[in-house]
Amino acid sequence: MIEIRPATGPIQALVRLPGSKSYTNRALVTAALARGQSQIRGALFSDDTEYMASALADLGFRVNVDVPAEEIIVEGEGGRVPRQQVDLFCGNAGTAVRFLTALVAVGSGTYRVDGDARMRTRPQQPLLDALGHLGVEAKSVAANGCPPLEIRAQGCRGGKVTIEGGVSSQFFSALAMAAPAMREGLDVSVLGDLASKPYLDMTAEVMRAFGVELVNHDYRRFVVAPGQVYTARVYDVEPDASAASYFLAAAAVTGGRVTVYGLSRGSLQGDIRFVDLLEQMGCRVEETPRGLCVTGPELLQGIKVDMNDISDVAMTLAAVAPFAATPTEIRNIAFIRRKESDRIAAVTTELSRLGIKVTEFPDGWRIEPGTPRAGEVATYDDHRMAMSFSVIGLRTPGLRIRDPECVSKTFPGFFTRFAALTSDGLA
Repeated sequence: MIEIRPATGPIQALVRLPGSKSYTNRALVTAALARGQSQIRGALFSDDTEYMASALADLGFRVNVDVPAEEIIVEGEGGRVPRQQVDLFCGNAGTAVRFLTALVAVGSGTYRVDGDARMRTRPQQPLLDALGHLGVEAKSVAANGCPPLEIRAQGCRGGKVTIEGGVSSQFFSALAMAAPAMREGLDVSVLGDLASKPYLDMTAEVMRAFGVELVNHDYRRFVVAPGQVYTARVYDVEPDASAASYFLAAAAVTGGRVTVYGLSRGSLQGDIRFVDLLEQMGCRVEETPRGLCVTGPELLQGIKVDMNDISDVAMTLAAVAPFAATPTEIRNIAFIRRKESDRIAAVTTELSRLGIKVTEFPDGWRIEPGTPRAGEVATYDDHRMAMSFSVIGLRTPGLRIRDPECVSKTFPGFFTRFAALTSDGLA
């Protein structure tokens, strides 16, 4: 249990944040499939990225992790998976499970990919079906579409496949990154609307940095032409925009000014668009020589927003919403019920526990203005619940976060840096 220290006035802070989880894990996969040695600088070190790095080592890739230097050295095998029979454990790291499932499919052998109890409830069947169409035997051991997964591969033929788009963009990213090791390349069509589109832009950016082109046909079709090869390189990871949302939200709710060092509005991380929402609520957003800066207004205004493409920061906005003068409505994020927790139900329960009126929809919430009361916030072993509700604690004396260690999934030092907002302002 940890109690959030309230702000005594507008927060003024310069924040240095760890690298992006999404970029770090994508760079690890592409570096492993590249020819030669890659250096990933500014990497994030958290549970999710450690599961990925450890899994690559288990698969026989040479991975050297240097935490103090914030870098990871990967010896790529040019599209080859060194070991032929490996059991991989990924905890509750969805990116690791999905990316590794596609990665081992281009190998030769029998592989098992598993996770913790929550991961064993998270859907993977669209990816398994796609691999089956591409010539790989891939199944859910329990026949429920969830881990543990078993993949029997003799390389992956590749070719054309269609995947339902509303469950997770990670299925598309996983296949795209593995595509250069597929004999026929990849031509994947999207059935329905694709969730979290900006993550495919990030995937394409990382692939391009390592020398492979992912062609995006208006998010309806993605093509990786055969014959392309990743080339090893030095790759710099930019600060994590999802993590930045909690600190920028601190400026919004306290009427303060927070700058996130090294982050810009031009980032391809979809969650950078969180600042657009803060701007709609009345905040001032500026690009400065140091980084992206948000200044909170005297009075926030509620907004109505579709957050399908940036669902990881929906909970941050839900934590800001009670402090607005008018209601906030967040919609089109039904799929976050299948994340680390049922995030829609969890936010409803915990805001209600704090005395905030919430109307829950199948795909989001309407959150009324109000003054949160002191209390304990359950986190459901979900890192984003813990970090989002910490924002409320800046305006609510006596707010305590249960099981705070869950933030180690993506941001192990979060509470130390967040506490600095109300002390020296150098988080």
